[in-house]
Amino acid sequence: MRKRDETGSEGGTRLVYSTGGDNPAVKPAVKPAPGKHAQPLAARASGGKGIRLRLEARPGGRAVTLVLGLVGSEAQIAALAKELKSVCGAGGTVKDGIIELQGDHRDSAQAALAERGLKSRI
Repeated sequence: MRKRDETGSEGGTRLVYSTGGDNPAVKPAVKPAPGKHAQPLAARASGGKGIRLRLEARPGGRAVTLVLGLVGSEAQIAALAKELKSVCGAGGTVKDGIIELQGDHRDSAQAALAERGLKSRI
């Protein structure tokens, strides 16, 4: 809601709150470089441990299989996630280069990775 301005300028109202999203006078502090929207996934913080499969318990007792330490582009990891979801017959997602599969699918995911020539540890 707008409050009345005591000075009476700008039609008698003044803006109380604004995020500055549509105002061209407000410029962002840091502009992204053109063509650099996302960093490549070549560098991982895995510490050189290779591909690891881990079971994680989520709230409500749900189990999630995590595939960690993958190196490759976002498209390659997304394609691998799609194949793993199909092989395991489960849903899942990719978050920050980590594949999450719904349920405990460590054995079948390890076998599917071995078929692609990728060594992994449970």
